[in-house]
Amino acid sequence: MQELEGYQTEKLTISLIWANVFGILIIIPTGIIFGLPYYFLWEPKIDIKQLIGNLGSQIAGRGFILVIIILIIGIVLHELIHGITWAIFTKQGFKSLKFGVVWKMLTPYCHCKEVLNVKQYRIGSILPAIILGIVPSIIAILTGNFGLLIFGMLFTVASGGDFLTINLIRKENSTDLVLDHPSEIGCFIYRKIEEKANHNNG
Repeated sequence: MQELEGYQTEKLTISLIWANVFGILIIIPTGIIFGLPYYFLWEPKIDIKQLIGNLGSQIAGRGFILVIIILIIGIVLHELIHGITWAIFTKQGFKSLKFGVVWKMLTPYCHCKEVLNVKQYRIGSILPAIILGIVPSIIAILTGNFGLLIFGMLFTVASGGDFLTINLIRKENSTDLVLDHPSEIGCFIYRKIEEKANHNNG
């Protein structure tokens, strides 16, 4: 953790247990927000059960390899979107980033080693969910593409940890500073000392 003169630091992190529970719970609102509109728009025109059956057959056959490839590409893109966005805001660019995998949890990550302001950190945190999750889901609803719907919903759910992190700093001033936590879900928030007094009073 870096120390910045004139700033008071607070660690804001989320327990792994809660992150895992949230990852399951978020399936429900994701299904309601995207799944229900898709069903009501396309159910009269297509057989959902048949589509699910076909998808299952593909997964059980050669399509399984394709599904795995698509998932891996999506996971890599998720972390790259974090990294590319944060790199734009950092002084050192990609030199300020660290990519890796927590193997015991099979969890890939992108860690920004440079301090960002809250607004920049929020943008970098939410963009993977928008680009890989929300936008594909909306396109799927409009076009009736079931495979794209599954992809979009999956990567919306996969952004659960990002949603939790953004929620941690929802009340922070957009000009306050943030340092991504190197090993936990969360960050360090840097508030100017006079701002911290106002934050506590509020």
